[in-house]
Amino acid sequence: MRVKLLSYTKDAEKLCAAAAQSCYSEKPASELLTDIDDARSGKIISKVVGMGHHSVIEHACYTFSVEGVSRALTHQLVRHRIASYSQQSQRYVSMDHAYYVIPPSIEKDREMASEFKRLMDEIWKVYRRLSEKVDVEDARYVLPNACATNITVTMNARELLHFFSLRCCNRAQWEIREVADKMLAEVKRVSPAIFENAGPPCMRGPCPEGKMSCGKPRRDELKRLK
Repeated sequence: MRVKLLSYTKDAEKLCAAAAQSCYSEKPASELLTDIDDARSGKIISKVVGMGHHSVIEHACYTFSVEGVSRALTHQLVRHRIASYSQQSQRYVSMDHAYYVIPPSIEKDREMASEFKRLMDEIWKVYRRLSEKVDVEDARYVLPNACATNITVTMNARELLHFFSLRCCNRAQWEIREVADKMLAEVKRVSPAIFENAGPPCMRGPCPEGKMSCGKPRRDELKRLK
């Protein structure tokens, strides 16, 4: 798995801070932007986001390349609808090579891992035979959720905060949680004030899951993300 931040809004925190201030100023954002330095923008963003006024951070957008993940993961990822996605096509890209993701729970069991790999090998043998006789777009029907794929993802900062609140949680499946952690590390590097307290609800207070809570807050772990 690899997650790389490809692009993001230039001076995102200054832009969002200027947008926030423009709501309470006679000056437009274009003028306010020139008067805001990094330290001041960080204070403004921390205050605004802390108050729950998240609309101003929608002005900041981030684009990621998420590589070598399973189709099971991307089926979960695209449920986050306030986002843009471009995924590797199984219609136009040959899947001749058996690239797939093995869940750690299976990989640590030698017998089950061996059986899993045998099944994957058989699936790809059938896929290759089908590809010789029918269109690839039809042959792909035999491919499993484990099939590896690449996807490009763009979200604004507000949607990312929502994404992290759900997918950085211990109750999220391991693969999408790992992707979310890597995405969070990337955006914290470029926009530390916006994502200062990003993560599951236990980063900011009590867990809302009730009896379904994992009982293991990730607050300290995620604070150390780099």
